[in-house]
Amino acid sequence: MHFEAASTLAVVVSSHEPLLFLSDELRLIAASATFCRAFGIDPATVTGRQLGELGDGEWAMPKLVSLLKATASGSAKIEAYEIDLQRPGQKDRHLVVNARTLDDGIKDRIRLLLAVADVTDVRAEARLKDELVRDKAILLREVQHRVANSLQIIASVLMQSARRVQSEEARGHLHNAHHRVMSIASLQRQLSLSSGGIVELRAYLTQLSQSLGASMIADPSRLSIGVTVDDSAVHSDVSVSLGLIVTELVINALKHAFPAERPGRIGIAYQSSGNDWTLSVTDDGIGIPAGSDAPKPGLGTGIVEALVKNLQGKLEISDAGPGTRIVIRSVP
Repeated sequence: MHFEAASTLAVVVSSHEPLLFLSDELRLIAASATFCRAFGIDPATVTGRQLGELGDGEWAMPKLVSLLKATASGSAKIEAYEIDLQRPGQKDRHLVVNARTLDDGIKDRIRLLLAVADVTDVRAEARLKDELVRDKAILLREVQHRVANSLQIIASVLMQSARRVQSEEARGHLHNAHHRVMSIASLQRQLSLSSGGIVELRAYLTQLSQSLGASMIADPSRLSIGVTVDDSAVHSDVSVSLGLIVTELVINALKHAFPAERPGRIGIAYQSSGNDWTLSVTDDGIGIPAGSDAPKPGLGTGIVEALVKNLQGKLEISDAGPGTRIVIRSVP
């Protein structure tokens, strides 16, 4: 036997991968010990047998035999070909096989090297993972839906309580709580429709503005909310912070910017470029009073400041002439 052939046999037999060394007639020359262990083959029964005679004949797969012969003739290649190995009384195994001709040092002689990978368990784990991810997504949407419904029930209870109390101050606090709960319910509904935790802001903020308008604007011909947003999409946790900021700023504008049935409009805008983004809420109301008439910071102000800090943004307030413009920008 030529030295090259002997060295080839040694490499095949000692390989850590399941390998078969075959003649062009698909007669077995050698098999790696790893192959024999993986598929329950006695190494002493390998040499000189036909591929289809391995084990109990389970390797006599017509399609595989046809492809191996075509590979030996040079008319085909076996690359990541998938087959099922079926053995009586045993679970089917899903295999990925690769084959190529091999020069063993002897001229005018064709040899084949067949590599076999058992991917049954890997595929099963992948399917299980996909199923778990899918089940988790379904469960999350169901939870979000139920949370939104629960928030609407709470909002209804708050509104009923507001109608019953005598104190104007208490009634105002209950109305504020109602508006906040309704806005959060709207956020939950939008998040339940998002895909993969990514939220498209145009639809998200439009839906939010419609929800705020429906709950707080009695006469849409007098007051309106407009939304101008580019094609930006953000992770759901970022969208929640942006939505809560918009909610607080819009509620504040509706409460204070348009007294005495003053007509007006509130504009919500968002645009981004790379990591830079800008969110603004602008009204054409009476503006922010100065001096002794300036409003004291309330719960809404604290909420907005905390959310802006969480987004690592910067808050700017300016005169919109008329009205007020509040801008939150990303900090470089």
